[in-house]
Amino acid sequence: MFNIERWQEIFEAIAKNKLRTFLTGLSVASGIFILVILLGVGKGLQNGIEKQFERDAAGIIEVWSGTTTKAYKGMNPGRNIQFRNSDYDVSVQKYGDLFDKNGATYNAWGASVVYGKESGNYQYRGVNPDYSFIENATIIKGRFINANDMTNTEKVAVIGQKISLDLFKGKDPIGEKISVNNINFKVVGVFTDPAGEREEGRVYLPLSTTQQVYGIGDKVSVLFYTLKKKDSYEEAVAEATQFSTDLGLLLRGKNSVAPDDESAIGINNSVIEAKKFYDLNLYIRLFFWWVGICTIIAGVVGVSNIMMIIVKERTKEIGIRKALGASPLSIIIMILHESIFITTISGFMGLLTGLALLELVGPQAESEYFRNPQVDFTVAISTLIVLVIAGALAGFIPAYRAAKIKPIIALRDE
Repeated sequence: MFNIERWQEIFEAIAKNKLRTFLTGLSVASGIFILVILLGVGKGLQNGIEKQFERDAAGIIEVWSGTTTKAYKGMNPGRNIQFRNSDYDVSVQKYGDLFDKNGATYNAWGASVVYGKESGNYQYRGVNPDYSFIENATIIKGRFINANDMTNTEKVAVIGQKISLDLFKGKDPIGEKISVNNINFKVVGVFTDPAGEREEGRVYLPLSTTQQVYGIGDKVSVLFYTLKKKDSYEEAVAEATQFSTDLGLLLRGKNSVAPDDESAIGINNSVIEAKKFYDLNLYIRLFFWWVGICTIIAGVVGVSNIMMIIVKERTKEIGIRKALGASPLSIIIMILHESIFITTISGFMGLLTGLALLELVGPQAESEYFRNPQVDFTVAISTLIVLVIAGALAGFIPAYRAAKIKPIIALRDE
């Protein structure tokens, strides 16, 4: 039974080996400390990656046109491919049932945006109504581009929060007129974007209006799609991969491009890219677990060694206990108690120190791909369980040897 007397015996045994016990406990504590820090870093990397993917809708597939690099059907390489409305239309006609959201944009950089005496150079984009979901733009005033704007080629604009602050200086921009490359538009909305100022330095216009007022005909720059959610991540990856392949073949065939010419028509599938990042993060976290566990094992070996020394020094005491009727099991339990006590207390101190360091330093170490390093509660509990098991394993061999000592031999020990 684990009572007060047993506690006293444990403290007395440890007190006789203060230095060795301290050094061993330090090795265990440092092992747990390193494991906690590494797991916190791994979680911080995961949070950073997830934050980066928050800026766009889940499963976004982006398609753009470029320059051919391969000869095809008698045509030389070096041709510039230009997407048009028909490219978008044919993709919707063939694969529309797969889509959750979809859209096309026309992008222009360095546009002169003027309001009264204030002006600046920003990017403008002609977009579809679904684009707010695809780009994860949150409307904070007014509204986004809608179907009526597209149908009637309305001269309306949705501006980013940065533009609102730069040009309007705190004044409510809704209903005001701005000039975008000398064409007047009425501001109907203001948006914010989690990605920051770069995205908030944009003006969104109806795509149909953009094509008409700037004389670009039916040209579009980029096509965007998001697919309907699947029951599992594996299904989503498989469907997105197949769709990207099929869409690439469709658009390359329509534009007389070699089927494998990815420079002429490029596709970025964020589902696949996200999986690559998450897989990489998983491997990093597994490596961190391995390093941490190896450090703990080194500490456990130290605990086992000190328990061997303690058993050696208490050989005569163990012999007396057995001569007075102590069973081998009681001897084993006695040694295991001491081993578990050392590893658990040392490990608990390492765990608390690691958690405290993450709490204090973590917020100061945040960056674009590293956010909120922390250790889950379940992981912390699992670590404590590992400590108890490690303590039992560390003490088992010394305890087993102690239980095998014969009383007559133990009593002769000097």
